[in-house]
Amino acid sequence: MPWALLSFSSNDLMSLIKPTRDYGNKVFPFSVSSRYLITMTSRIPGFYKLPPNERLKAVAEQVAVGSEEISQVERGLVLDQAEKMVENVIGMFQVPLGIATNFVIDGQEVLIPMATEEPSVIAAASNGARMARGGGGFLTSSTGPVMRAQIQATGIDDPFAARQAILLHKDELMAMANELDPMLVKYGGGVKDIEVYVIDSRLGPMVVTHLIVDCRDAMGANAVNTMAEALAPRIEQIAGGRVYLRIISNLADLRLARAKAVFRAEDIGGPEVVDGIILAAELAVVDPYRAATHNKGIMNGVTAVVLATGNDTRAVEAGAHSYASRTGRYMSLTRYERNRDGDLVGTIELPVAVGLVGGATRVHPVAKTAVKILAVKSADDLSRKIAAVGLCQNFAALRALASEGIQRGHMSLHARNVAVQAGAKCDLIELVAARMAAERRINVDRAAELIRELEDRGQEGV
Repeated sequence: MPWALLSFSSNDLMSLIKPTRDYGNKVFPFSVSSRYLITMTSRIPGFYKLPPNERLKAVAEQVAVGSEEISQVERGLVLDQAEKMVENVIGMFQVPLGIATNFVIDGQEVLIPMATEEPSVIAAASNGARMARGGGGFLTSSTGPVMRAQIQATGIDDPFAARQAILLHKDELMAMANELDPMLVKYGGGVKDIEVYVIDSRLGPMVVTHLIVDCRDAMGANAVNTMAEALAPRIEQIAGGRVYLRIISNLADLRLARAKAVFRAEDIGGPEVVDGIILAAELAVVDPYRAATHNKGIMNGVTAVVLATGNDTRAVEAGAHSYASRTGRYMSLTRYERNRDGDLVGTIELPVAVGLVGGATRVHPVAKTAVKILAVKSADDLSRKIAAVGLCQNFAALRALASEGIQRGHMSLHARNVAVQAGAKCDLIELVAARMAAERRINVDRAAELIRELEDRGQEGV
């Protein structure tokens, strides 16, 4: 059945939109009246050449973003909203919000909002996603939105007996915890299990109880911390010691997100590039000095999406880096292999503790719009898309290292920024940037000279 690709203004678009529907094996983020069907694409050629307002308009034409949300993105967070989010507000520290294009994730076209101050991150993600399209894009999976809370009991003479006693009262403790959040339980969440560990330390043994909590669409910090606080007195009675810490663990090893992509050798530069990427990636598996920079590249993408959606960047970063150290040695979060066709296969697995309810995600107007652009249906869905971005970002960096070198890409983007700063517009931006990069003279004065030179030539040709 043929599908017509139609274009509407954002106001026309909003008047046509109906709830999400699934048309057989074709899934669209939204549908319209029976007279129209709009397919969404993340492949927008020349997107980076558009001015910011035209880029925003292009995004609005692809996803269900209305005029009010467009205004909120343009305006950003205002002071009175910031005052409600954190203490002692004196102003705003803004970070650029961009869109990574070309992503296909689990068969769906996806535009990726990314908040970052670092040049080349969004461009690299878009380029990497374009190269992944030939292999079908990114396929993802996850273990579900499960977090841990820890309750630390100390001063216990018989810690293993105390562990057994706590496990004997597991059903009682789970029921107590779940009574605190009936709405979470109603939607399928709540405490699902209790684990108890005896941990040796230089200050003596500690009995640490883990609450295993399904947080559904919440990141979960508030829910699990409340449960841990409430259970602490009862655990003291059962174990006979004293509870000190009762708090969430950001090593979310039960909340893993995974992504996989096949990059065809012909799309990424040939067999030699495939070999170079595999060799570069292997160093990050065996050498923590390389792994630190390797994983930082992954987090360039992950953190940018986490921040754009109003989630806790520090929690996700702590979880990722601690998970990278789970074997006792810090190592890569990704793996690269060659399949029987000679193509590159990349995979990633990392904890991604993010939510769609509570926190800045529901308060920050731009974060709410970013979530809408992503068209995510659950926190679990968001975590899997973030994993795909992390893998894509890592692949793009490795390809640059294995072929043209990472600095060349950075300098190219720096040259474009300098050209814009000097006043270049439209096609002049690329011409000026290319000349400066070729000359290795990238500064505002040289950019201004080239702009005048090129404009004079243009006028002579008229």
